[in-house]
Amino acid sequence: MAIDEVGGKVDGMAIEYEDMDDASPQRGNWDPAVEAQNANKALADEKVIGYIGTYNSGAAKISMPVLNKAGLVMISPGNTYPGLTKPGTGEANEPRIYRPSGKINYFRVVPTDDLQGTVAADWTKEMGCKTVYLLDDRELYGKGIADVFEKHAKEIGLKVLGREGIDSKASNYKALANKIKAAKPDLVYYGGTTQTNAGQIAKDLRSVGVEAKFMVPDGCFEKAFIEAAGAANLNGKTFVTFGGLPADQLTGRGAEFRKAYMAKYNTDPEAYALYGYECGRVLLDAIKRAKTKDRAAILAAVAATKDFDGALGTWSFDANGDTTSKIMSGQTVENGDFKFVKVLGK
Repeated sequence: MAIDEVGGKVDGMAIEYEDMDDASPQRGNWDPAVEAQNANKALADEKVIGYIGTYNSGAAKISMPVLNKAGLVMISPGNTYPGLTKPGTGEANEPRIYRPSGKINYFRVVPTDDLQGTVAADWTKEMGCKTVYLLDDRELYGKGIADVFEKHAKEIGLKVLGREGIDSKASNYKALANKIKAAKPDLVYYGGTTQTNAGQIAKDLRSVGVEAKFMVPDGCFEKAFIEAAGAANLNGKTFVTFGGLPADQLTGRGAEFRKAYMAKYNTDPEAYALYGYECGRVLLDAIKRAKTKDRAAILAAVAATKDFDGALGTWSFDANGDTTSKIMSGQTVENGDFKFVKVLGK
């Protein structure tokens, strides 16, 4: 849609978009080998001037250093793991290990998990919960956001009754659900995604009679999560955090995007459609300002993005390549659909 809006050209240069799925049938999710192939394929094609992605933070760890060595700009619509950009928030060698050239080529338009995990714990306490049970999918994103949630939960006086990493390929979690039922938490928090079986966890918790609230992060903010869990297992007791606002709460350019998207696809855009669109607009704007197909010039133009008037509001990239936008929102599930509850962190 972003490319269509400029008629497929910037300063007379034709813009082509190629979709590079990083999943494999064997894994049923993103695959490190496929992600590496994608990054190397992009580098080998001199016509490629920008890499929009990845969706999963773990996949970004594979492609970031590859693209960094060549100075090819990378803009993510979905990576939220803090260690990719912020010193002191991940492992000791992060984010330096992703920048072998010593320069920054990676940017993201979505707020990070150090913000989301914190407001999730605050919201949990705000709802009157005093005890929580934590689960994660053992992946970079899921474990990372659960770690942030746990740390802040303890800081604000929430009692953590248990913490476990799950096998995301398991057929069911009824034994774990019964263990959680015995612990009687006020809320169960799952750090993971729809693809790492969030729906099955919700289904099994309810099937054994767990009455606790269930909270998940933005990796589950999609209709596929509701479909996997079954609406009856989510309605009224499920809460979702998201870095930004849902489509029906957008204003300005965001509202214009929603209107155009609905006209084109006859459905509301899901959470990360907006972020993908914003990445496209940022890259097209940088090409226009650079007035060239040179990778280095386009990278410099992206880095210089300030006060961008976008679908996500007015924001800039900071010195780490992160967005200055800090808007977080909370949703619940009612009648088989997501419903906006409030802006979080204010």
